[in-house]
Amino acid sequence: MHSLIRKPAWKGIGMKKILPKNRHVFVQIISYLYILLFVYTAISKLLDFENFGIQLAQSPLLSAYAGFIAPFVIITELLIVLLLCFKVTRLKGLYASLFLMVAFTIYIYLILNYSDFIPCSCGGIIEKLSWTEHLFFNIGFIALALVAIVWTEKGKGTRTTNIILKSVLPSLMAAGVVVALFLSSEHIIKKENNFIRRFSQHPIRDEKAFDLGVDSYYFAGIASGQVYLGNVTAPLVLTSIDTALTTTKAVKIRLDDTTHPFRSIRIKVKAPYFYVYDGSVPVIYRGQLGDSLARTVSYADAYFSQLEVIDSLNFAFRTQSAETKAQVLGSLRLDRDPKVTLHHELLEKQVDGMFDTDGQLLRDDMTGELVYIYFYRNEFLVMDSSLHLTQRLHTIDTISRAQVQVRSLSDGRHKMDAPPLQVNKRSAVHNRVLFNESNLMGKFESREMWQKAAVIDMYRTDRQEYPGSFYVHHRGSHKMTRMIVTDKYFFVLSGNEIVRYRFAQPVTRHFIETGDAENLEQSRQQH
Repeated sequence: MHSLIRKPAWKGIGMKKILPKNRHVFVQIISYLYILLFVYTAISKLLDFENFGIQLAQSPLLSAYAGFIAPFVIITELLIVLLLCFKVTRLKGLYASLFLMVAFTIYIYLILNYSDFIPCSCGGIIEKLSWTEHLFFNIGFIALALVAIVWTEKGKGTRTTNIILKSVLPSLMAAGVVVALFLSSEHIIKKENNFIRRFSQHPIRDEKAFDLGVDSYYFAGIASGQVYLGNVTAPLVLTSIDTALTTTKAVKIRLDDTTHPFRSIRIKVKAPYFYVYDGSVPVIYRGQLGDSLARTVSYADAYFSQLEVIDSLNFAFRTQSAETKAQVLGSLRLDRDPKVTLHHELLEKQVDGMFDTDGQLLRDDMTGELVYIYFYRNEFLVMDSSLHLTQRLHTIDTISRAQVQVRSLSDGRHKMDAPPLQVNKRSAVHNRVLFNESNLMGKFESREMWQKAAVIDMYRTDRQEYPGSFYVHHRGSHKMTRMIVTDKYFFVLSGNEIVRYRFAQPVTRHFIETGDAENLEQSRQQH
């Protein structure tokens, strides 16, 4: 019996001699797997480096650092490969592999649990995997790295506590670096953006289009489930189409006074009324929706180039100051004396006060706020219904000063010497979100996409925040020319068509609650 017991003991001694050799083989295999992984992913990223940079820029976690991280990841992967190739540096390569793989894994975990949206895959060997599959793939490689590290350290006689410390500390550091990048990137992108756009996944869905027959329509407003359209070639026809885009109705407007020398009549709808105005003639008409007659409510009060309806007796407008010859915003209150108040302090002169302050005046029908967005600089103003400034905010592009060249003529008029650099093309505002069609390409963006679609940037109007952007694709050869927004839909005019898109949650979650908006509007009207 004793002899039988001793034989296995003798065999165990042999196993101890064999095991270290097997460990060495397993460590080599694990190292080769990492070499294969990093070489493949690094080469894949290098061969399509531009697309890799674009994908990183669209990451909801690392957008602000895409320019730095893209080359850093590739260089790091290739350096780790070199360390893994040589026995003398292999252990350092395994620790570096562990660090990088933990960083990738924490990144994926944050994407799945804390990001605003789930982006597309980042390519390479894992481009066919879902993000959850990515997570398990990385965890598997982390386990392999830990096994190789433990076997190598044990072969050198390293104490277990030291192995744990040397493995855990890099892992914690990797996690800390990724979390820090995530937090700072979110702040930079939303608050201090340096012109990196973030395109969320499927923010709008192309639902339906309706052929209007001609391309001369513009949006006059939305009320009671109807989209109202004016027509520059038939200026006194108000057309309505239901939001389902199924039926249209046209009403020929009758004015109580047609003797004015109109140049460009426009119609605006704010339920329960519609308004007809020109601006080059100081007249405003008002009519009841459903009726065709519009009566004069203001005459000889103010000339203006843009008009927004606050309520049936109050208006905001833009005009040219007779004193300074600069553009200025003003209030027209028909129930007060004086009726007109000019707010010279709102539009800030940079060059001439005329061209450099050009922009678009908008009204948020949900909150009652007014917004003025400049065409030639990265700034927009948010005001209450009395034109008191509440916010002076910025778009994400870097053009803070209007790039216009102006020449003064002998008769006192100003003329542009060269076409200006236009920053913002057209805008709409709804429920404290400004939708702005940008005219400038940001960093890490596809030039090909800019040839196929308009880019709409979203901004909060209650604080400095950029929630993201989305594309509106051209309809054949026709580009978007107008837009208007509701809680659910994004309507555009493109060629002869009116097109309805449905907003997805990445957009609607930025709207304030409808009840809150109504309460805010009532409070402002009372004051």
